Amino acid sequence: MPKITYFCAYQYLKLENIFVKSNSEIKNIAINVLTQEANALNKLTERIDSDFIAVVGAILKLKGRVIVTGVGKSAIIAQKIVATLNSTGTPAIFMHAADAIHGDLGIIQEDDLVVVVSKSGNTPEIKVLVPLLRQTQNLLVAIVGNIQSYLAHQADYVLDATVEKEACPHNLAPTTSTTAQLAMGDALAICLLECRQFTDQDFARYHPGGALGKRLYLKVADLSTQNPKPWVTSEASVREVIVTITKHRLGAVAVIRGDDLIGIITDGDIRRMLENHPQIDGLAAKDIMGRCPKTIDKNELAVHAFDIMRQHNITQLLVLNEQSYDGIVHLHDLLKEGII
Repeated sequence: MPKITYFCAYQYLKLENIFVKSNSEIKNIAINVLTQEANALNKLTERIDSDFIAVVGAILKLKGRVIVTGVGKSAIIAQKIVATLNSTGTPAIFMHAADAIHGDLGIIQEDDLVVVVSKSGNTPEIKVLVPLLRQTQNLLVAIVGNIQSYLAHQADYVLDATVEKEACPHNLAPTTSTTAQLAMGDALAICLLECRQFTDQDFARYHPGGALGKRLYLKVADLSTQNPKPWVTSEASVREVIVTITKHRLGAVAVIRGDDLIGIITDGDIRRMLENHPQIDGLAAKDIMGRCPKTIDKNELAVHAFDIMRQHNITQLLVLNEQSYDGIVHLHDLLKEGII
């Protein structure tokens, strides 16, 4: 029992030492971190110089790939830069600086350009790697936080990501510096994207999976063809309308006259009919339908269907194949695909 009591007291003291900040103090710390990092990013705008422009031009002319390397936290940022470049139309490969000097240097081909990400530009791995990179005669770009460093002096182009201090109160943990590196990489990637006139269709080709990809390539027809195509004639009885809506479970039915789409009847129209017409025996579809149905072409993107539904506060759209009725797309179809 004494041992248990001692252990519990020890745990209590540990927890008491951890939670020494008030809610307002924690909030202020977080705001201070974000403010410092935002200020550091603002200062980066002053460092978009001729070297940055030259790097954009060199990558646009590149026959090979962009090889991005780094060590420690900078290596993690390098991986993110590679992912952003690849997803926006610039072929890129990550190479860890430590692995490069143990065999991975063979990743670099003759027509490639190498980007080295480093805060200090003086780490041992960088000092070993850079002379080897110079031997390959590939263009060498430094995203570096110290323009007087070994790396900066050896690089063909320097993208200055210097920060005054880290957000860490001890000025040790990479925080503001890695944010600056990441932002510089984003600026580079988006400049390349704009210069290549990279479109949302191009983006969709590189992001076919997940909700993002579906928003960019999924067509209305991909969803509506999975649904039935409920319709009634304009002279159909109310009973027939209700049975058709209930049978197909889309909450609506198209109203057709000959080959022409002339209206829509929804669950809401049925409820309003019951409120306004005590006697419904003599009513037909043409008497209760909405005469200006919202429609969308089957070849439109599904996300555009959602935009129309949201704009008009509705849950179904009639789908057209050119001018002919081709089915219904429902809000639930969009929800199921995860594009909302």
